[in-house]
Amino acid sequence: MLHRQNLLRSLATLLVILVVLGGIYALWLRYQVEPVTRDGKVRADMVPVAADVSGLVTEVKVADNQKVRKGEILFIIDRPRYRLALEQAEANVASQRTALAQAVREDRRNRAMPEVIAAEVIEQGTARVEGLRATIGQAVAARDLARFNLERTIVRAPVDGTVSNMSLQPGVYLTAGKAALALVYDHSLRVEGYFEETKLPAIRVGDRASIYLMGVADEIEGHVQSIAGGVEDRERAGTDGQLANVNPSFTWVRLAQRIPVRVTIDRIPPNVRMIPGQTATVVVHPRDDGRSVHRSLPW
Repeated sequence: MLHRQNLLRSLATLLVILVVLGGIYALWLRYQVEPVTRDGKVRADMVPVAADVSGLVTEVKVADNQKVRKGEILFIIDRPRYRLALEQAEANVASQRTALAQAVREDRRNRAMPEVIAAEVIEQGTARVEGLRATIGQAVAARDLARFNLERTIVRAPVDGTVSNMSLQPGVYLTAGKAALALVYDHSLRVEGYFEETKLPAIRVGDRASIYLMGVADEIEGHVQSIAGGVEDRERAGTDGQLANVNPSFTWVRLAQRIPVRVTIDRIPPNVRMIPGQTATVVVHPRDDGRSVHRSLPW
């Protein structure tokens, strides 16, 4: 009886050890072999919005963190001033055309009386007509520019997006070309997953991917769009920031380099909101295409 109890106790202990070892092996496969990373970030393109003309802001039509559609008015710059500039340019064109019409009449009259009018006077009249025609061309260009500037006093959203980092208020003077706010481009949402180089052989462009935001259980569907062509070598200089600079998780032990993998979003659950900068777990599901992947230890 005692021998049987000892045997059962030994079997139970062995079973527990096997379960623990199996769990450790499963965890090792998941975090060291399978294409999974908890080091993912939600990214999106930021579109700076700048005024094309300088002037005082007279109206602000949006608020910070507001959703806007492409073409929606964001703010307006001092339209009365630019409207006056257009009216002045139009008046200048009209004045130059009147002067040209008078010069043409005089030139025709002089040419009709060559026996009375000196040749030098006729040449001067012709030159004046040509000069006025050139002046009218310049005046028309100035008028068109004034009309264009008036149109640009209304600043519209260049893309669908979310207003970000905006503190613009009426009365602020803006300089042409200086960003007044930024838009988070909605259609550029993606996830950058940083995978150890030992996992890259299992990842191909087009592979399906599952994305899980921190604190959110719902799956976001996506696929692998691209794999980074290079990362910065910290042992060498000269990349000048042209390659991705991925910080190592540890510096005191030799670890596999992490490579950025871009994942395009295919479907977002209705109750999930993605915000650039969020942390995400990325799971890539390799296609069963018969490829052979060499599994190596990370050290």
